[in-house]
Amino acid sequence: MRRCCPALCISTSSTGSGSSSSRRGAARPTAIAAPLPPAAAVSRPPLLVLVLLQRRPAPPAPAPPPHKMAAGGSGGGPGGLSSSCPQPPPPPPGNGAAAAAACTNGAPPSPPGLTYNQCGAANPAASGGGAGGPAAAAAAGAAGAAGGAGGPGGALQREPVYNWQATKPTVQERFAFLFNNEVLSDVHFLVGKGRGSQRIPAHRFLYSDEVQIGPETVMTTLYTAKKYAVPALEAHCVEFLKKNLRADNAFMLLTQARLFDEPQLASLCLENIDKNTSDAINAEGFTDIDLDTLVAVLERDTLGIREVRLFNAVVRWSEAECQRQQLQVIPENKRKVLGKALSLIRFPLMTIEEFAAGPAQSGILTDREVVSLFLHFTVNPKPRVEFIDRPRCCLRGKECSISRFQQVESRWGYSGTSDRIRFSVNKRIFVVGFGLYGSIHGPTDYQVNIQIIHTDSNTVLGQNDTGFSCDGSSNTFRVMFKEPVEILPNVNYTACATLKGPDSHYGTKGLRKVIHESPTTGAKTCFTFCYAAGNNNGTSVEDGQIPEIIFYT
Repeated sequence: MRRCCPALCISTSSTGSGSSSSRRGAARPTAIAAPLPPAAAVSRPPLLVLVLLQRRPAPPAPAPPPHKMAAGGSGGGPGGLSSSCPQPPPPPPGNGAAAAAACTNGAPPSPPGLTYNQCGAANPAASGGGAGGPAAAAAAGAAGAAGGAGGPGGALQREPVYNWQATKPTVQERFAFLFNNEVLSDVHFLVGKGRGSQRIPAHRFLYSDEVQIGPETVMTTLYTAKKYAVPALEAHCVEFLKKNLRADNAFMLLTQARLFDEPQLASLCLENIDKNTSDAINAEGFTDIDLDTLVAVLERDTLGIREVRLFNAVVRWSEAECQRQQLQVIPENKRKVLGKALSLIRFPLMTIEEFAAGPAQSGILTDREVVSLFLHFTVNPKPRVEFIDRPRCCLRGKECSISRFQQVESRWGYSGTSDRIRFSVNKRIFVVGFGLYGSIHGPTDYQVNIQIIHTDSNTVLGQNDTGFSCDGSSNTFRVMFKEPVEILPNVNYTACATLKGPDSHYGTKGLRKVIHESPTTGAKTCFTFCYAAGNNNGTSVEDGQIPEIIFYT
């Protein structure tokens, strides 16, 4: 019997429409399983069954020599197919022939040691018209393995073909195989121009979880991961940035972290800047940050740098910003581009010498601001200024304080003599300020000079000449040092406070030992107080001023 017999099968039809049925695929596999029509509608039912039962697959075509591979229509087999692809009979005229031509002209050569169904393009159901995707890949492989539904009569005659997915047991392996492969590609990228251009096939899905990230590509990769909502790739990028965070790139990464809304990375950058403020502001990337990032940094209380050096760095940033905005680099434009950032420079934390040599002569401050700051440095009572005078503490962790009195009484007077108390601690701490009592006569302003002195050498370790306002209550009021004062364990220090103002509250029933226990770690810091000989305005262990010490461990 002839190998191709659709005409014989259709000749059993009793109506004149049989020729039309033969053109629409009477040899589809579903025709075998379909129920037979009534006897009146079929002229020779036994012949139809006999024909279907007697059909046998044709013997495979002889394989061409191994060295003849598919290459644009050349090769040993019909249509130029590779030696690994079984040879089907010539397709009948019509759509099947066009599909076969697409297979021979467009299929790429097989990778070394691997053959895949290049003949699948002759089967419209397997090829899917060239469109790809995970579902299409699975459908193409299944159709190729099962013989598919090809042109009229072709599906039942073709030998089973090799399925490239059969050797890839996992989805990851199958996706990896499609990488940079023409198989089922959705789109092609043309990279370069002229003879140097390259045609790169691609698909609409990720190939694997493997990623290679470098310093040059991490930010663009993070942008892509954010844009297309690929959280796993985003996590890879952020982890890479964390591992490579340094003082010299902290400002650049902080800008990117704020841009891409990565709060965890931004927090790590700020911590690094706190620890290494001097190195960070001297890096090239500092002058490239945007104004919002500069403001976020200047607002911090934990920068570890003297304020005059911070001011000099901000001036450098303003000069670079003037150039970016194509403005003349003059003091007026520097002030203009700084905007809110200028008010965040804590000029009162400078010494009068630092202020006079730098900011006062920069031209960035107005005459009124310069005069008010000079008055703040030199006269008492100190006038209020428009700039923050709260110290920056480069210490991390939670602020702690201890109180040495158990009761508060009224009327403690001042005549220019310092209140003093000696103390020591059992571990290394940093004192950042004192808590002092205020007026018994309602809201009042006080001028005060606070000091910590190394008792044995009589060396002043830290001091601040400042003031505070009280509301007339018996509460304590914070007075802070310009910089943290390091206190070593088991060393005697003297806390001093010289107040100018009306009579105040004072403490009684003082404690010689006060223990502070950390609520998180349980670590204990023990303070021991003792009488400070000499002029002390009456303050002692039992009663007096300086009720609180504010510190970090």
